[in-house]
Amino acid sequence: MAQTSVTQGAHHIGLTVPDLDAAKTFFTDLLGFDLVREVPEYPAAFVSDGTLMITLWRAADPESCTPFDRKSVVGLHHLALKVDGKGLDDIHGRIKDAAGVEIEFAPEPLRDGPTRHMMCTIPGGIRMEFIAPEG
Repeated sequence: MAQTSVTQGAHHIGLTVPDLDAAKTFFTDLLGFDLVREVPEYPAAFVSDGTLMITLWRAADPESCTPFDRKSVVGLHHLALKVDGKGLDDIHGRIKDAAGVEIEFAPEPLRDGPTRHMMCTIPGGIRMEFIAPEG
């Protein structure tokens, strides 16, 4: 008999970033997230797409913080956000020339299936995937 999950999806995801303003701008200006709240003394910003909240915390010492290496450091490998098919190409167009963004690969099919995705790093080096499942 299958066990019923006791969780109900993600409430929020917290990310530590070296440049809070650049990360906040990426989510609000490029992806259209709403700025929910800021806590300047922390310093932190809370952004939401209406379904998921992302908490952005500025690293205590941005100059000496260690960038994440997905192949050798335990932690978040990448954050994947779901979009519709047209939205994937729109996001690529919005972020491809944005400051601090590096496109790992442009929208392409995932394996041999109809799902498409793209991968990038956002300002501060966090790796993000945008994925458009078929249907």
